[in-house]
Amino acid sequence: MEALDPESCGGVSAPGADGRPAPVERVHFRVTRFIMEAGVKLGMHSIPIATACTIYHKFFCEINVDAYDPYLVAMSSIYLAGKVEEQHLRTRDIINVSYRYFNPGSEPLELDSRFWELRDSIVQCELVVLRVLRFQVSFQHPHKYLLHYLVSLKNWLNRYSWQRTPISVTAWALLRDSYHGGLCLRFRAQHLAVAVLYMALQVYGVEVPAEAEAEAEKPWWQVFSDDLTKPMIDNIVSDLIQIYSMDTEIP
Repeated sequence: MEALDPESCGGVSAPGADGRPAPVERVHFRVTRFIMEAGVKLGMHSIPIATACTIYHKFFCEINVDAYDPYLVAMSSIYLAGKVEEQHLRTRDIINVSYRYFNPGSEPLELDSRFWELRDSIVQCELVVLRVLRFQVSFQHPHKYLLHYLVSLKNWLNRYSWQRTPISVTAWALLRDSYHGGLCLRFRAQHLAVAVLYMALQVYGVEVPAEAEAEAEKPWWQVFSDDLTKPMIDNIVSDLIQIYSMDTEIP
C-alpha cells in the first residue's frame, strides 16, 4: 500500500493541461456520487451519508487509489458509517442496492458463493479502513452549524427576500455536493457551513442588511465565525465551483 501526502487530502486538484480535472479526482467524484445515491436508496439520513463520504475521502488521503477497489471501499464506508451514526444497515441490503446501481433492472443477487465472497470482502475492507484511519471515524459535520446559521439569517432578512428565494434549499444542496470533493477534510465545519450559505446568497443576489451598513463592525459571516476570512470563503467557493465543473463533464 502506497501512502499519500496528508497535505493533499480533500483538495480539488488543479486541472490538467487539457483543462479537465485530474483522473483521480474524477474517480472520487463518481464514487462519492455512488455513496450518496446508494445511501438515499438505503434510507440513510444526511449525517450518516456525510460520514460515509468522509470515511471514504479520508481513507484515500492515506492510501493510493490503485491499492483498493474504490467502490468496495465505498460500500465498506457506508456499512461503517451506519454503525458510527447508529443507523445500522445490513450488508445484504448494501450489496443488493450496489448491485442494482451497476446493473439497473436486475434481480437481487442469489445467496450463492459470489454473494458471500462480496459480503466477506466488505467486512474485511471495513477492518482495513478502521486500521488505516486508526479507528478515528467520528466527525464533526457542518450540518448543525448551517441549521443555526439559517435560523439567524431568516431573522435578519426581510420576509419577502426570504420567501421569494430558496436560500435554505440551495445552501443544503451545496453542502451535500461539497462531499463529492472532500472539502470536509480541508475546512472546518463552521467555515464550510458559512461558505455554502455565502454562495447561496450570491447565487440569488441577496444582500444581508448588516453587510450593507457602512457602520457595521464586521461582515455577517464573521459574526458566525470570527476566525473566518474572505479569502478562506473564496477558497471554499472556488473548490465548490470546480466540483460542479466536474459534474458537467462526468456522465
